Parts: sequence; structure tokens; C-alpha cells
Amino acid sequence: MRETLYLADTIAIINYDRTFPTTKSGLIKSPEFHQVMGQFLHDLKEKDAELYAWACGGKDEAEAVAELCRLARTIIVFDMDEITSPYIDGTDRALRFVETMYDFWRDHQRYSVTTNRASDVESSEFMERDSQFNELIRNTFRQIEQTLSGRINKVLRQQHSGTNAAIAGYYLEELDLSERYRFLKDIMFIDSIMLRTPTILHPKNTKREGMFEETGRNPAFTFHGDPEEFFCYPAKVGGLLLFICFHRDFMANGVSCANLFELATPEEAAARPDGIVLFGNPDGEGKCTFYHDQDENLWVGSVSASGKVDYFGYMKKMVLTLHNVAMMERGWLPIHGAFINVILKDGRRKGICLMGDSGAGKSETIEALKAVGSDRIQRMEIVFDDMGTFHVEDGRPVAHGTEIGAFIRLDDLDPGAPYRDIHRSIFFNPDRSNARVITPAAPYSLIMQDHPIDLFAYANNYDDQPGLRRIEDPQEAKEVFVRGRRMAKGTTQEVGLSETYFANPFGPMQQQQVCSPIIDEVFDSLRESGAFIGEAFTHLGINPEGDDIQETARALLALIEEL
Repeated sequence: MRETLYLADTIAIINYDRTFPTTKSGLIKSPEFHQVMGQFLHDLKEKDAELYAWACGGKDEAEAVAELCRLARTIIVFDMDEITSPYIDGTDRALRFVETMYDFWRDHQRYSVTTNRASDVESSEFMERDSQFNELIRNTFRQIEQTLSGRINKVLRQQHSGTNAAIAGYYLEELDLSERYRFLKDIMFIDSIMLRTPTILHPKNTKREGMFEETGRNPAFTFHGDPEEFFCYPAKVGGLLLFICFHRDFMANGVSCANLFELATPEEAAARPDGIVLFGNPDGEGKCTFYHDQDENLWVGSVSASGKVDYFGYMKKMVLTLHNVAMMERGWLPIHGAFINVILKDGRRKGICLMGDSGAGKSETIEALKAVGSDRIQRMEIVFDDMGTFHVEDGRPVAHGTEIGAFIRLDDLDPGAPYRDIHRSIFFNPDRSNARVITPAAPYSLIMQDHPIDLFAYANNYDDQPGLRRIEDPQEAKEVFVRGRRMAKGTTQEVGLSETYFANPFGPMQQQQVCSPIIDEVFDSLRESGAFIGEAFTHLGINPEGDDIQETARALLALIEEL
């Protein structure tokens, strides 16, 4: 990033390699502070004409910024009775201006980036610098506010005044790919991320629309983005290495990967990647596509830049699409669902998987199982809560996860659930419908283990049958899962009863001819192992506010105890 400060409508990114104020006076005198105040005045002209007129006082905005900054520097040195200024007019407008500007700054999603780190890759220097900046912003505002108000604050709120997150990065010195991917060497890779949690972000959109389409043209050939404006999160997704390259306008999506995908070390990122995501691609095509570079055995995904894709679901699902098509090449079956290990009080462990598309009731059923089984379940391990894989290992079916966290609708959780992990969670638009949270769920070492499968149930949210149903006929069982029927709840653009191949529009649907024989192999193996195969009736599509899911959870608990 070549700028000292990148300031957009809702995003502010500070480059600590180019600036780092250490005093209140130095902060106010800096070009970056003047830049923020200038944009604030421009914004104020539309939102508060009276306060704007007071701030400018007949001067142009640049002159007003210079004079207001001189006054701010004076205020941090002198008492009010020693200051003479037309802005000190006996009203509270100066105080209101300062408080409004502070809110304007904090309304931005704020990040810092740096490559200036100690030689020790585990150094916390970048966090210490960011904490110093946070304290400097807060103390500067607090002193100006107290001087203008004429009183000392007795209630002090330690707000995140500087940034929401800090990034320490590096550049790849070697790249085990051809020249067509040379641009990756000019993109900053993320080495470490510090999140100020709970992190509350406000992306422009709250749901995903459309499909990811396989294309016959490599997006890397038409990528003309400025590498200085991109960052790369090298992610360990299941057993794969994916480079998630995102434009800085989608920084909220990029840093949120830290709660969902294991961050690869610089040594791990030096290996050949299995896939590359170009998120916020300035190609002007308005598409979400993926391509198989057979020459390099590499999957490349592209999400065109637009306000519509300012939603974490687009990034997450593109990453998982690339993972899924790559794993199907290896003969592994992608599962759109939730897998948990239930450890009973008597020590028995059972692997339980509920499969279904968005809104089918997977997460809700698991939450209900926790509640009804609190006296009989010792604990539950989440292996995946959205996407994982099944494969046959030494003749037996086993499951692996892909993510170390869960991206969940707040409405899908019981009222207390979001608060249990609030200290480490990332919230998206908690004040809007379809609000989401990303919370860590499982260590990477756990999701990469072989997990035996004792129950595989399709989450049926559209039929009114009670509890669970075992499907004895192998062909009928496969038909239920492959049909992928659900009653849409509005979490995507779909409404009403719909069908999606194997309930998975992220790879299997686009490559049905590849997926079909893998489904046959896995289902045959599940049946031979004696696993329960059937349906779990959640009723969420026909009775979203009802308590029917409790009955399903009780039936599931009874079956787990019998297995």
C-alpha cells in the first residue's frame, strides 16, 4: 500500500510504514489528520448545514481545516481562559463539532498495516504500536473534550478509538508458479492479524445472490488490479492452501478470514497453492466465476468488484467452492452441513452429521441438542459447521472439516449463544436482518483428523413429519440427499421450495458428473459400516417460530444413546 492513509466512505487504512504519530500535537499536525477532517467537513455539509457553516465561517474547507487544527493544538496546551478564537463563542458548537468528528472517524472500519517488524516472526511489535495509536487517538479526543466542556470526565469509556484490526505483512520472495501469476509477488501477504474483539463490522450487503459459474477463461489473464491495493490471506482450508487475494475496499471480508480459516505461516505460504481467489477483481464483468488451470493444476476464482459483494458470504463460499472442486478431483465428497462429535457422560463418542442447504436447520438442531441433552452429554466437538468432506479411508467412511470457525445467522442461535463467545467473535450488521457472527469453533488439528461417521441425516425443513426417519432403501436415501430440497428462509435470493444438487451449490452442482460416482462410493461405504442414514425433520421452512425442533433434538439424542 503506497498511501499513508487510505480513506474511503466507510474504510480507513493507516500505513504504519509511512507514518506513526507519537504525540498529540504531532497527530493533529499530520497530513492524515487534516485529510480526515477535510472529509469530515465534506460529509458534514450534507448532514448538518448549521455546524458546517460554523466550522467554515465563510472560509473554504482547506482554510477551515488548517484553522481548526491550529485551535486543536492550542487546546491541548492551554486552558480555555487562555485561548482566543472565533470558534470559542460561548456556545457548545465547538464541543459538538469535536464529538461529531470523533463519531465520524469511529464510524469507519479502521485498520492498520505494517511490514516493519522485528526479525522474530512471533513478534508482537505491530500490536504494541497499534495499541499506542489507539491510546493516542482516545487521549487526544478526551483532552480536547474535557477542555472544551470545562470539566473532568468521571465516567471513562475505553473505546476502540484507533483501529478495529491490525495487520503485519510480508512479500513472497519466491513463487512456485508461472509468470501469469507474477502479480502475487507484489501483493502484501498477511503474516499476523490482531482483532479488537468483539469486532463489529457493517458491510454494505447482508445476503448472497446468484451462482458461482465455472468458466473457460482464466481470470488471472484478465486481472489488471493494482497489487498495491490488494492483500492476500494465505489460508489453510482443510488440507489445501488457498491464496485469498482481496481489494482493500473489502478489508472487512479479508480480516474476518482470521476467525474462519487457519492462517498459513510464511513458510507454508511459500509452497505451491491449490487455489487463488481474486476478490474485488476490477474486471467490470459483475461475475463470480472459477476456472481450472490444468497446466498448473490450480483453481482460480474471481469475484468482480461491486457493492453487492460487500458481504462475507461471497468470499467464504468462493473459497469453499475452490476447495470442493479440488477435493472432488481427489475423490473426496464435499458435504454442505454440520458435523459434531457428541461425547456422552458415559464416555461414548458418536459422529453426527446433518446435511442441508442454507436455512435447513442444521445449526438450530445442534443448538437444540445442546439444550435437551445438557444432563446426558459431556461435551460436543464441532468438526465443521457449514462445509466439510467425507472420504473412504481403509474401507471406512470418515469426515474432515474445512474451517476453524462458524459463520452463523444470529437468528439461528438461542438468545444467549452469541454472548458466550462474544469476547472473540466478529459481528456483521447486528442491527439488521440476516445478521451474522463468525466465532472460532475448533482447532485446525481437530478438523484434520479422521472422524468416524455414525449418523448422516438430511435436514428436511419442508415436511411436517416428526423427529427422525431412517431410510432403509439405499436408492431412496441417495435420491433424498441428491435432490437437495429445502424451503428457503430468505438467507439467499431464493424463496419457496427449491432443489439444489446434493444441497451444495458450491462445486458439486457445477460438476455433477464428477460428484455422482463419489456419492455412490461414500453411501455404499456408510451403509456397510452400519451408519444411520435418514432424515431429520426440522420444520423450519413451515414453522420457523415453533418449538418443533426440540422434538427432533430429543429424537436425535435418543438415537445417539442407542447407537
